[in-house]
Amino acid sequence: MSKVKEFKMFINNEWVNSSSGEIIEVKNPATGQVIATVPKGNLEDVDKAMKAAAKAKETFKLSPITERIELCQRIADELEKEKEEIAKWMTWEQGKPYSTESLPEVEESILNFRNAAEDIKHIDGNIIYSNDPNKKIFSVYEPCGTYAAITPWNFPLVIPVEYVGPGLVAGNTMVLKPASYTPISVILMTECIERAGVPKGIFNVVTGSGDVVGEGLVTHPDTDAIGFTGENITGKKISSVAGLRRMLLEMGGDGPQIVCDDANVVEAAKEACYGAYMNAGQVCCATERVLCHESIKDEFVEEVLKITSDIKLGDPMDATVTMGPLNNEPTAQKVDRHIKDALEKGAKVLCGGKRASGFPTDLYYEPTVLDDVVPGMIIHDEETFGPVIPITTFKTDDEAIEIANSIKFGLQMAVFTSSLKKANYYSRRLRTGNLGINASTCYWEAHQPFGGCPGTDSGYGRLGGKYTIYDMMYIKTFTVDFEKCK
Repeated sequence: MSKVKEFKMFINNEWVNSSSGEIIEVKNPATGQVIATVPKGNLEDVDKAMKAAAKAKETFKLSPITERIELCQRIADELEKEKEEIAKWMTWEQGKPYSTESLPEVEESILNFRNAAEDIKHIDGNIIYSNDPNKKIFSVYEPCGTYAAITPWNFPLVIPVEYVGPGLVAGNTMVLKPASYTPISVILMTECIERAGVPKGIFNVVTGSGDVVGEGLVTHPDTDAIGFTGENITGKKISSVAGLRRMLLEMGGDGPQIVCDDANVVEAAKEACYGAYMNAGQVCCATERVLCHESIKDEFVEEVLKITSDIKLGDPMDATVTMGPLNNEPTAQKVDRHIKDALEKGAKVLCGGKRASGFPTDLYYEPTVLDDVVPGMIIHDEETFGPVIPITTFKTDDEAIEIANSIKFGLQMAVFTSSLKKANYYSRRLRTGNLGINASTCYWEAHQPFGGCPGTDSGYGRLGGKYTIYDMMYIKTFTVDFEKCK
């Protein structure tokens, strides 16, 4: 791309610049070039967006559900028309391969809007018994009101849609802040939402920094509920300043893939590599750790190295490339730091271990396999968010469970075993919101509930299907005394 494109924010159905006139430059991590600018929103812009959403919420809440269903279906239709263009921009701003990751992400986003339009039809209330025979008690689901959503850069379209589809069909008005590294996918989605005929004030987008726009959204007096996907440090800060607002928080993970002594080693290695190298490891449910039984570790390592050697690093617009660059320098520095700490504490590099040379930017990272990783190393205890497979050896199932649960993350784990009895043993003892049995830690489907485990730092609430709609609504209970009615 040679020309820098200028994008605007969407507030009260108008495309606007920041009230300050400031902008944010969006860079292509694969080339280092500035590809676009977006407004650098401030608190004045947040206030305009929140007031527009708050003004519209009562009317939208009372709108026929069929109108909201049709809106989501029209948005999906508009996204379908633009999916190749949106996928290109996603690759340019995020760095993931176009054909194998960006385009499927847009397609999953379309599916999420269509699913929301269907799922809302199955949100049922209840008739509850009363001790008084003249009374009936009813419970129904109502939208939360004005919903603020803050989304990350690793999945710049599908994660926002996981909030927007359920939020709109449930009858919430929304203000969305996309990540500053990757705001364009959301803006292009918003163009589709506008063309689909969204009513005035219902959906708004404010671009800008987290410490200004993000904090402004979660503390604004018109914010009724908050959705956030991102780092657990940020999620904790949000929960500390948001007060009693309803929240849906999906945060980090460090869930291991456990490879038991009776596992299919070839399949376990394939799924570990998929989970570690998809999106260059920048996934909250990535294969951040592998716990491998000592009896099959050598075979497992051999298979992992074989698959890793076939990873092609390069321009993510090239259809033959299987892994693009990391998205940003802070993430690359974190990967550097985690690997350095592991090596200083006794881990061994089996392949990779450093940034790749010979590319347009320093954000390309060699797919990496580390052996002899143990608890106490940062790469074991924290979320790395890079293309690294750290391998830890265990002797017994109980030891593996203890190591897996020793970290304060409980998002998604995986167990590879040929024994149903063993699978059941693990499933009842691992502290995680999601568990794959002979499936990657990185496996999910658009309609399944996805989120953290209580007592861990991976958040609460569920993204996926009807479960998000439930989380973006609240139960209202009516008691009717029929004896006193005409």
